[in-house]
Amino acid sequence: MKAKLVLAALFLMSTLTFLEAQESNQNFGETFTPKKVMKYDRFVKKLSKTGSVEGVVKGRVEAVCQMKGCWMNIVSDKTGETTTVKFKDYGFFVPMDITGQTVIMKGQGYKEETSVDELRHLAEDAGKSKEEIEAITEPKEEFKFLATGVILVEESK
Repeated sequence: MKAKLVLAALFLMSTLTFLEAQESNQNFGETFTPKKVMKYDRFVKKLSKTGSVEGVVKGRVEAVCQMKGCWMNIVSDKTGETTTVKFKDYGFFVPMDITGQTVIMKGQGYKEETSVDELRHLAEDAGKSKEEIEAITEPKEEFKFLATGVILVEESK
């Protein structure tokens, strides 16, 4: 009888541990297993040279669309370089409160000129002031990423 209770307790504990591990990382869009993950700075360096990079990238979220989580910016802690991340076919969104957290994204990185109208729209979505939005007067060549899937990484504390 004791052996059955011990086995039942072990089974319950292992099931709870598995469920906690599943819940610790949240997936959005395509579910994928992160393999050959590039750190964000390596991605930026490669993108600067080639103009296009397909793969899996890990980075820190700098900003998220505060209207519905339909885009986010990833930032380098070393250089401050940012990349705007949008989600394939507008098919999924991320939580609006993940600024400062780490994500792993699968998709395609590319360079593109962003128009003044788009830059102003993004600034508005990010909650920038009217003055900050009106100060945007020139298009900007930027790094962008079209994600098919995003994993929000639960960092150990």
